[in-house]
Amino acid sequence: MANTTVTEQSSSNRSASLDARVILAFFAIYVLWGTTFLAIRIAVQEIPPLLAAGMRFFVAGVVLYGFMRLRGQPNPSKLQWRYLGAIGMVMFVVEYGPLFWAEKYIPSGITSVLAATIPLITIVLEMLVFRHQKFRWSLLGAASLGFGGIIVLLMPDRNQHLALFPCIAILIGGVGWCVGSILNRSLLLPESRPLTSGATMMLGGGGLLVLSAAFGELHPLPHVSMRAALAVLYLIVFGSLLAFTAFVWLLGRMPASRVSSYAYVNPIVAVALGYFLAGEIITVRMFIGAAIVVLSVFLILRGNKPAKA
Repeated sequence: MANTTVTEQSSSNRSASLDARVILAFFAIYVLWGTTFLAIRIAVQEIPPLLAAGMRFFVAGVVLYGFMRLRGQPNPSKLQWRYLGAIGMVMFVVEYGPLFWAEKYIPSGITSVLAATIPLITIVLEMLVFRHQKFRWSLLGAASLGFGGIIVLLMPDRNQHLALFPCIAILIGGVGWCVGSILNRSLLLPESRPLTSGATMMLGGGGLLVLSAAFGELHPLPHVSMRAALAVLYLIVFGSLLAFTAFVWLLGRMPASRVSSYAYVNPIVAVALGYFLAGEIITVRMFIGAAIVVLSVFLILRGNKPAKA
C-alpha cells in the first residue's frame, strides 16, 4: 500500500513538473519572443542592422549546434549541409536582414504586427504556389482579412506616418521565412530538430555577417554602448537560445497549431512594451489595423488545425 502511494505521488510530481515546463515554454515563446522587437530597436540604433542580426544568429547557432554535437548528435551529410545552408539563407538572411534594418525607421510594435503576417503568407503560398494544402475559401478569406488589416495599418494618419518602404521590406522578408518553413518540412534534414535549428541559425547568421562586411558596416567599426551590447546579448540568450529551444521542445509534444498561437500573442506583448517602455505612439487607426491582423492570424491558425482521426 505504501509503495502504491509513493508511486502515485511520484507520478503526480512528474505530471506537475511536465505542466510547469509547458507553462515555462509557452511563457518563453509568448513573452520572450514578444520582447525581442524592442530589443532589436534598441540594438539597431547604434549597431548596423546586418551586423546586429548576424551576431544574434551566428553566436546562438554555434552554441546550439555545438551543444547538440557534444550530446552525440551526428554531423549532417554534405547534401544536408547544402539544404541547411539554403534554409538558413531564406529564413534568416532574407527575413531578418530587412526586419533589423526596418526597425531603424518604424516602431517595434508595428514591426511585430507586420511580422505576425507570416502565417497568412504561409497559408497563401501553401495553397496557391506549392499546393501543399487543399484550397479552402475560409482560409483565403482569413488571409485576405489580414492583408486588409495591413492596408489599414499603413494608411496615412495625421498623428503618425509610417515609412512605407521599411514596412514593405518586412512583408517581403517574411516570404523568406515562409519558404524556409515549407522547405523544412520537405527536404531531407537531420533528425534532431535542435541540431537543425542550430545549423540553420549558424549558417544564416554567417551569411548576415558576410553581407554586413560587404555593405561596409564594419568600416569604421561601430561604437557600441553597454545598452546596445546588452540588447544583442538578450537577443542571443533569451530570443534565440531559450525561446527557440522552447519552441522546438513544444513542437515535439503538442500540435503545431497550438504552438503557433505565439503569432497572435507576440504583437500584443511588443505593442505594449513599445508603448509603455519606449514611448511609441499608438493611434486609433494603428490599433484597428493591428487588431484585424491579429484576428486574421487567429482565424488562420484555428481553421488550419488537422482533422481528428
